Amino acid sequence: MISVALCTYNGERFLGQQLASIKNQSSPVHELVICDDGSTDRTFEIIEAFQKSVDFPIVLHKNTTNLGSSKNFEKCIQACSGDIIFLCDQDDLWKKDKVEKQIAYLDAHPEQDAVFSNALMIDQSGNSKGKTSFEQIEFTEDLQNFWEQGGAFEILSKGYVVTGATLAIRKKIGENIFPVPDIIPELIHDGWISLYLAMDQKIGFLREVLVEYREHDSQQVGLKGHGPTITLADRFLRARKEKLGRLEKKYQDSLALYTYFGQLPKIKASIMTRLKQRVEHYRMRSQLPANRIRRIFPILQSLSRGYYRMHDGGKWWRPLLGDLLE
Repeated sequence: MISVALCTYNGERFLGQQLASIKNQSSPVHELVICDDGSTDRTFEIIEAFQKSVDFPIVLHKNTTNLGSSKNFEKCIQACSGDIIFLCDQDDLWKKDKVEKQIAYLDAHPEQDAVFSNALMIDQSGNSKGKTSFEQIEFTEDLQNFWEQGGAFEILSKGYVVTGATLAIRKKIGENIFPVPDIIPELIHDGWISLYLAMDQKIGFLREVLVEYREHDSQQVGLKGHGPTITLADRFLRARKEKLGRLEKKYQDSLALYTYFGQLPKIKASIMTRLKQRVEHYRMRSQLPANRIRRIFPILQSLSRGYYRMHDGGKWWRPLLGDLLE
């Protein structure tokens, strides 16, 4: 049985298009569960009209208080009765074969408990923005290969990769992943689900574009990517306090993850080692002295251990030079 968990909040602008794309799937869904977070527009009218056009049940929950996107999704997922649950935003568009291909993946990989896909970025008018979600969040081919070789947790511990709007999960995992723990503010439902499953490499992905992901001015949670690149010039012109503030945030976030996962039963030693190394690396970087000479030893020590390449990724030599010279 296939369920769709759809969260709505004043979604009249795009909801009709999303519902139509669910209806027109090549493999039909069996249940649509909608959790509304206090809409005051025509959202309910659109849902009622759609209900008359389909032969699968629609279960509508109206929240008495606004839960916010993450908690609303948590509630919606738990209200689904299907064996496979597709997470769904109110403003995107599903490709016709999305359900078919993600179900086929899970059938072919019974060891996996979730799968996400690539998406095409579109603007609020539905026009392509010329890039995919994988490109926007820099989930490169090298990272994709590393993920498939067992590096999913390491990748996700650095930041977001999994877009909830493309995610399908097995219902059975709900008893382990909910409620979503309050570790760091940025780790919301989709990030937590993917990070938890990545501990045992139980989440896979499809390189295909199966969703058109809409970016617009009124969405609650957007797909932000990694933000603007910090150039070498930026590193020398910005205030040192700004640089250290960013590094302190990374240190505190990595420490929070290390502390939380250390309390879980049967946590793999390799995961705890990697999380501890991340804590050590960002503690060192966030506490570098103003005196450049005194920075050299701790920086070279972290470099020799491979921490810059491991935790700063990509062009790791840039933050290394910044630590030495800024």
